[in-house]
Amino acid sequence: MRALTPVLSTLAALSLLAAAPDVAQAGPPWISIELPANPYDASTRGAYLLVHAFHHGTPIGFPVSGRAEGIVNGERKSVTLKFERTERPGVYAMKNQWGDVGEWTLMITVSQGKDDGATALVQISEGQVFSVAVPTEKRGEWTVPRAVTLADVEATLRDRPTRVAVRR
Repeated sequence: MRALTPVLSTLAALSLLAAAPDVAQAGPPWISIELPANPYDASTRGAYLLVHAFHHGTPIGFPVSGRAEGIVNGERKSVTLKFERTERPGVYAMKNQWGDVGEWTLMITVSQGKDDGATALVQISEGQVFSVAVPTEKRGEWTVPRAVTLADVEATLRDRPTRVAVRR
């Protein structure tokens, strides 16, 4: 039995290492946005939207961060966003932290490491989402998320359609 103890300890350590979300894995993460959030799920009730973090097709608890950049009554605004873990792996709830007035772009990033992330740009007008995009680029035969700059966000605010879809 004593001879098995180091082997079992090594196997246990390797399984924990493989399950750790902060271990660098091959390939970038992916992000997707879900809205509206399910009001019948206690862990998402009251959320404006949900953020899903993936590595390939597997939900994984990569760190999520974000900022809301907006224009309200002609004045530039910036809000650091906060996210809450839900009961589902790799799913984060985010409440409205910027208000229902003005033009906003949310820049939400799932990060696997310093230079390996996926960012969703969520465009909002007067409280209503009208666009969600994950900017990408080609790397060889793969389409992967590309880095998003503040200039990208500024362009989304500057180049807004003059008329957003009619609310119902």
